[in-house]
Amino acid sequence: MPKATQFCVGLGNQPGTLAKLCAALARAKVNIDALSVADNADCCWVRLVASPAPRAKRALKRGRFNFCLQRVITLKAANRPGELARIAARLARAGININYVYGSGATGAGSILVLSVCDVDQAAKLVR
Repeated sequence: MPKATQFCVGLGNQPGTLAKLCAALARAKVNIDALSVADNADCCWVRLVASPAPRAKRALKRGRFNFCLQRVITLKAANRPGELARIAARLARAGININYVYGSGATGAGSILVLSVCDVDQAAKLVR
């Protein structure tokens, strides 16, 4: 599971835009595995990992959303203190920079973390 496609979707920062995006994915029977929303006064960027990715891409095109794709790594992380520190340290020792991290909500077993890194292939080997 380490490598994944992230969708970066630009939305207007107004009521209903996130609902429209989520509804388009739901109609296509696409699951949102992890999600991050960053905003400013005029717009927001939604970063998400969705499955199945090809179906998500078609749904976004059909809905005429502005989006781009990015390779990221995903991993299941245990829900315990220090887990992200352990992962980040392993990548740092290999000289891999983490640009940003987001994830799903934690469950009893853990959560899914999404990491944007400078070297996806090498990072995926290290976090297996």
